Amino acid sequence: MRARYLSLLILASLYLAAQALAQKEQRQPLTETQIEQIREAGIDPDERVKLYTKFLQEHVDSIRGLTPRIHSGARVKRLDGELQDLTALMDELGANLDQYGERKADLRKSLKGLTDSDKTWLDVLNALPSEPGFELSRKEAIDSEKDLADQAAQMLKEQTEYFNLHKDEKGQDRAEPKPQ
Repeated sequence: MRARYLSLLILASLYLAAQALAQKEQRQPLTETQIEQIREAGIDPDERVKLYTKFLQEHVDSIRGLTPRIHSGARVKRLDGELQDLTALMDELGANLDQYGERKADLRKSLKGLTDSDKTWLDVLNALPSEPGFELSRKEAIDSEKDLADQAAQMLKEQTEYFNLHKDEKGQDRAEPKPQ
């Protein structure tokens, strides 16, 4: 009986330790202030995309600043984290674009800024030297950037065509049913 109790206690301790480790390793790509700005802009799709573009640029600037530094374990860990954050934000923005595209929100201004920025982001990611420790995160960031760039370019093209045909809907946050 005592051995059974002891083994249950050990299993419970290992489970709690694993949970604590999993919580510790979970990254948050945005600060609390940035999260609040995104929430406030939630009703304005165009502004929200502009904010995501700005926050992505900040991560890219951090990566650019870390690239020429002396090679160390701390640098590798920081670059890996920045790349993971960048990938998470790109994926989150892509999900937002999907949602706003379905709503026929007019995002042409912010999409133009996004498509202009994503070219430099890819250059920064490609300029990163191939090093163990963040190579997988670098590859995932490049893939996410290419997906986001393709999505934004396609959406900008579709929106330009749509709003050229539906001039009365220019600047809308969502398509509203037309009175019959």
